[in-house]
Amino acid sequence: MEIKHLRSFVTLAQELHFGRAAQRLAIVQPALSMQIKLLEEELGVRLFERNRHAVALTEVGAIFLPEARATLHQAAHAMDVARASGRGEIGRVRLGFVSSVLPEFLPALIRALHERFPRIELELKDMPGPDQAAALKNGQLDFGLMRLPAIIPGIQTREVLRESFMVALPDDHPLASSATLQPAALARLPVLILARRYAPGFHDQLMQELNRQGAQLEVAAELGEFTTMLALVSAGLGIGLLPAHAGRALPANVVARPLELGDYQATTGLAWVELDNALKSTVFGVISDVFLEGHGQ
Repeated sequence: MEIKHLRSFVTLAQELHFGRAAQRLAIVQPALSMQIKLLEEELGVRLFERNRHAVALTEVGAIFLPEARATLHQAAHAMDVARASGRGEIGRVRLGFVSSVLPEFLPALIRALHERFPRIELELKDMPGPDQAAALKNGQLDFGLMRLPAIIPGIQTREVLRESFMVALPDDHPLASSATLQPAALARLPVLILARRYAPGFHDQLMQELNRQGAQLEVAAELGEFTTMLALVSAGLGIGLLPAHAGRALPANVVARPLELGDYQATTGLAWVELDNALKSTVFGVISDVFLEGHGQ
């Protein structure tokens, strides 16, 4: 049973006239008659009663009509899916991310992707950079949003987000009255920082910059999540050092003050292994557009 035979059957069932149906199908009338005959022979039933003056569906033809329409609809859908997949407009993309992209960059990306390519599904995984790198290499992730620098063999990166640093403080802390904090103001205070194993390059560069500016930190704890850091700040167990985007959602009794580090900023990058199919290329393009539109600044 060929799709063209079903299409001819449905068109003739609508027109009940061989000449008009053949015209709609852009074929000659004998060809239409042959297609209907072949379909009836294959099914072993009569689909139409016809004579010189009229064409009518048989009872079997009337029952078969909605089934034929459904088959044509499904065939059209299958072709559309295949073509959209070939253009990179449908499918699932697995994206790892770190917490600082949650408040602004990630929602902007999700919104842009849904508006432009609603049939692309994002599978989101909150995970630290080293775990993202391992997942990218073994094929469990397609893209990662990780803290830079991250020099990892086999993985490409591109900067998408730059952030200044903030200090999270209890709202009754003496430094909370300052509009901006200098690194030296953190001396001899219990400071909470992101643990090195979760972002080695990020951790090392930040420590080097603070040392360069003469800040001698007393590290109270190294943590895996900025949400945990903020909870400890809220409990009065220290002050937190974090990128600005990670400090957008603060506990009720916590405030954040800018840390003056000159031109030094935290950076987050897009990471991937290969853009080896149309779907990945599409998502890469959308991420690039979101970044260029300024959502990553």
